[in-house]
Formats: sequence, structure tokens, C-alpha cells
Amino acid sequence: MNILERMDARLPLTSEENMLLDSVKELCCTQIAPRAAAYDRSAEFPWDNVRAINELGLNAIFIPDAYGGAQLSFTSYLACAREISKACASTGIIWATNFHAIKPLIEYGSEEQKSRLLPRIAEGGLAALAITEPSAGSDATGMRTSFTPDGDDIIINGGKTFITNGDVADLYLIFGKWSQISDPKQSISVLILEKGTDGLRVMGTEHKMGTRASSTASLSFDGCRVPRANLIGNPGEGLQILFGSLNRSRPSVAAHALGIARAAFEDAVEYINERRQSGKRILEFQGIQFMLADLASELALCESWLWRVAHMVDCGDSDFGIEASLLKQRATDAAMRITTDAVQLLGGYGYCNDYRVERLMRDAKITQIWEGTNQVHRQLIGRSFLRK
Repeated sequence: MNILERMDARLPLTSEENMLLDSVKELCCTQIAPRAAAYDRSAEFPWDNVRAINELGLNAIFIPDAYGGAQLSFTSYLACAREISKACASTGIIWATNFHAIKPLIEYGSEEQKSRLLPRIAEGGLAALAITEPSAGSDATGMRTSFTPDGDDIIINGGKTFITNGDVADLYLIFGKWSQISDPKQSISVLILEKGTDGLRVMGTEHKMGTRASSTASLSFDGCRVPRANLIGNPGEGLQILFGSLNRSRPSVAAHALGIARAAFEDAVEYINERRQSGKRILEFQGIQFMLADLASELALCESWLWRVAHMVDCGDSDFGIEASLLKQRATDAAMRITTDAVQLLGGYGYCNDYRVERLMRDAKITQIWEGTNQVHRQLIGRSFLRK
């Protein structure tokens, strides 16, 4: 066993979690990975993969038992996210977005909201997290979507862009500004919008460089009327909820990136063990060994930090924002470097889409951009050392 395989063998999973992970690996090997190239070419939403995931009941692992789930550890969730992303980055995003979008409801929702809405996701529903707007990316306070109270209802006006699962979701977790609060930070609030609500329109989906089978939609809210019972927390508590949810979604993005990186690394190792140049396998050249050692070291250290952060979450720690930023930044930078070097190691073949490293390189790029650009995370990490 190499160092990465030994790390995988030592994951602190229960017997039940190991059995589930084995089932996920089998699903990825037999169904998801073989379809990934075709979905990348067509950019069609991978409903076959979603149905296969739902047959395993995978949504249930992040839904509490009381609401129709079968909740397992955060470590188990990240291991599954990494495995699915390794097989198909688009499918990994789609499934992980269910977690990103629904976790704030689990953490901050009322008992009535959780009892009414969570079983739909546990049974296989799709969720979307709607934060970004054309004028509000890393600075959430720039959002313009408005929530206006009207008796027992709330009226939503505005729009969102770059929304994963936006055209297929059953439930949307939407951030906007409470119309009766003027302060741009204090006004941010969050509510659940359900599929089919009048005034909700999908304006289109993006044609992307990578993760092409994962739909990324623009949404419009034209007088959407939702019950006030769908407001999570109180008006003005949205920024706190947003930060709390991002601290858990950033490790998930890291797992997604490391799945892509592991796939590229393994493809490169396989190729340079077989390909011969001047009578020697490529891996026998010292320069290539040095290159591979750097990639393996970076991958091993990032994965070690992934499981450290997962352990913090599983232990109930709440103050892990900087650790999550460090993980997201380093893991996604590593994914971009490893996929780029994998293309280099495969030479001309790596540049052709007959080999998946070309797709993996395209898939890796978005991980450096969303859930906070890596420049923002470097700022957060550096700022944490300022003396108060």
C-alpha cells in the first residue's frame, strides 16, 4: 500500500460507515465513472446518477434520524463526497449541494420547519443554496434580493445567479434583505422557497468550462409569496446563519477538490508506470520521481488536514472557521496543480479528451473560485493573526 492508500485505510469510520463507503465506491466504479465523459460532452443533467445515489439513500446520511434520515458522521459524509467527485465532479457537486443548502435548516430551523421539509430531502429531493447575485459575490452585503413582510406571508423580489441545482431543486434556501431593516448587514435574512412557487423563474443556465453536467442557473423572483413560516430564524439573522453554513460547506468543497486531485494523480501514476521512453518507464526518470513526490506530498498533507477538520466538526467544535479556510484554499490549489501536472505527465495524450485528466483539469478550476475565492481565504487566514 502506498501512503495515500494507508491513509484511506485508517479513516475513523464505524463498521456501518465503512460498509456504506464500500457501496458508494462500487456505485462509482460501475455506474457513475463510466458515464462521466458522456455527461461532460453533452452537459445534460445526470439524472441517472442522481437516481442511483438515491437508491443508496445517500441524502439520509446528513439528515437527523428524527426527520427521516440516518445521520452518520461528518467524516463519513466527506469520504463519500470525495469518492463521488473522484468518479464524476459534476455529480459530486450536485449531491454535496444538497448538504450545503439544507445544513442551515438543520442547524437553525424550527422544529415545525424541519419536520415539514427535511423528509423531502432525506427521500432524495434536490436542494439549492441561493446567495450569489451579479452585485454580490464574496461581499454578501451587496445583495439586492428583498424580503417584504405582508401579513402572514413574505414577498420576494430580485434574482440570483450561479446557483447550483437552481433549475432542478425542490427546495431553495434563499438569502435576501429584510425590507424593514436599513442596515445592509443587519437586514440579511434567510428563508425556504419551494419549487413551483408563483413568480419563481429560471432565466437560464451557464455553459461552463468544467463540471458541465452540474447545472448552474440564474433565478428571478417576481413577487414570490411564501408563508412566514418558511423564514429561518428571525429577520436579520441571515449573516450569522450564512457564516455558520459556509464553515461546514468549505470542507465539503475541499473533499470535492481532493476527489478530483486523487483521480488525476492515480491516472498519472498509472500512465507513467506503463509508458516507456528511451527504453525506460517514465517513472524511472529521477526528474519525474521528484515531480511525483511533490504531488504526493501535497495530496497527503491536504487529505490529512481534511480529516482533522472533519474530526473537529464531529467532536462538536464550533470555532473552526480559519481551519476550514486553510483547508479549502490549500486543497483547491493542490487540485489545480495536480490536475495540471497530470496533463503534463501524459504529454500530448493529456491534452486530448480521450483521457480524463483533460476533463479533471477543467473541473478543478471552479474549486478555487466558489465558497469564497482563494484570495478571500488567504485574507481571512492572514487577518486572523492581527493582534486585537
